[in-house]
Amino acid sequence: MNSAPSQQPQVCVVVIGFNDAAHVADAVRSALGQGAAVREVIAVDDCSTDESPELLGRLAAEDPRLRLVLRSANSGGCGTPRNDGIDACTSPYVMFLDSDDILPPGAVDTLLTAATEHGTQVAAGRCVRRELPSGREVPWQPELYDSPAIVDRPEKRTRLVHDTLCVNKLYRTDFLREHGIRFPDGRFVYEDFVFTARVLAAAPRLALVPDTVYIWHVRRAAAKLSLSLDRAGVANWRARVEAHRQVVEILLDAGEKKLARAARAKFLDHSLRMYAKELDQRSAEYRRAWWDSTRAYLQTFDDADFALAPAPGRVIGRVVLASPEPVDLNRLKQVAAGPARLVPPYAQAADGTPVWSEQLPQVTLDHLLVRPMRLLPLAVDAELRPRARASALRLRLHELYGRVAAAEPTTVDVELRHRDSGRCGLRRTAAWSPESGGAGWTALLLVDLAALDTGVWDVKARVRFADGTARDTTVRAVEGAGLLRSAARPHPRRGVLLVRPYATTSGNLALRLSVGTRSAAGMLRRKAVRLLTSVGLRPSDG
Repeated sequence: MNSAPSQQPQVCVVVIGFNDAAHVADAVRSALGQGAAVREVIAVDDCSTDESPELLGRLAAEDPRLRLVLRSANSGGCGTPRNDGIDACTSPYVMFLDSDDILPPGAVDTLLTAATEHGTQVAAGRCVRRELPSGREVPWQPELYDSPAIVDRPEKRTRLVHDTLCVNKLYRTDFLREHGIRFPDGRFVYEDFVFTARVLAAAPRLALVPDTVYIWHVRRAAAKLSLSLDRAGVANWRARVEAHRQVVEILLDAGEKKLARAARAKFLDHSLRMYAKELDQRSAEYRRAWWDSTRAYLQTFDDADFALAPAPGRVIGRVVLASPEPVDLNRLKQVAAGPARLVPPYAQAADGTPVWSEQLPQVTLDHLLVRPMRLLPLAVDAELRPRARASALRLRLHELYGRVAAAEPTTVDVELRHRDSGRCGLRRTAAWSPESGGAGWTALLLVDLAALDTGVWDVKARVRFADGTARDTTVRAVEGAGLLRSAARPHPRRGVLLVRPYATTSGNLALRLSVGTRSAAGMLRRKAVRLLTSVGLRPSDG
């Protein structure tokens, strides 16, 4: 990280928290540990009922740079505490940190150097989402931060609307105050969206740096999920839609039409896809409410908004608009997957134009006739048959309006990648064999699962064609006929290998591997329960 150790103390880091005594000290220490560039750390406690105030008090006694703002009433969200921090800030620059995240060493110096050297009102850097407890890291919006850049006006880099975070950025305090840029108060789930839109609407000059300046801790197994991760209720979706509606309104009011259109395209490509993947797991009541509110919002979009969005989100949006009732949820989930895939049936209009279905012919898919093979939403089905030695992985590639046959599929490369580490544990290549009737191609691979470590393994595929092109994709788990049942197999070193194939939220095939007799015994108990249930007996029956 490019740092400047001689930086003068100019930065205020605002740390917000509520009932997070387990993590807030790490966050504060990561801010204080940034060095001399940090003039003050303002910890805003949102009326915690745990030990957070006392813990913060002890930290403040150790370092005079730490100042406390203890709210007398809980605000219900993240916006009001951050506004309190802005009001209390006495430094030329301010940045934000959540109590369960951390700043990596050198983050403040890096952002401050970029802002002062280039005279920008905002400096932004790479944020990394760190999944806990695995430690797996995924960069947030990496396309924006692959190299240093100076953006004179946000409209010149419309991709900026994709980075809705406030925490990976350094702001000139007087810039925020001059333009009255604040967070929505109270319980407003996606307050970052609105704040970021207000920043962009004020047309700042920005410095972008490729260094990691923020570690976003994602704790999906936490007893209480963060406001944005808790998507089980439709209220979360409605809050997201309302925040996005305000974003577009803010940008349009500022005359930033290009940014507003880019924000709508981003909604289709990101938000709509993310929630569409989960629809088939929700209740009928949720789906009905989600569908109605989504249709109502999408009716405010125009054709140019849809045209700007990548094909998967555009198609999902068109399907929702075309049908008053929730339809084709599993198929929508496949289109929403990353990479997208279009599964059968493949319908056509009378003139041969590809369409979504016979029921919704107004949703045309003519882009599939010209889309490059490397981006085509190919559907590859997978069946895993665990065996005593090498297990059999059977793949089926579907034809897609003649495009696959024209490109002549030759081979498929398959990788098993460990979910946590990203390490490739196995690579295999097989040739495609055409099915009779021309509906698809099949390939068979033998995989030695006993050679892999325990944990979750994702299945990746690269379909190769005769002209040298290729398409990287995931494979779809084929359910039914017991194909996703767990199986116990001999393990050469640890006795028993338990293989649990399953379908991810996106419908991808994944494998969970564990070893030992305890795992096998648990699996056998579950199988026994299913067997007794299938013949009408309860497990407790004699």
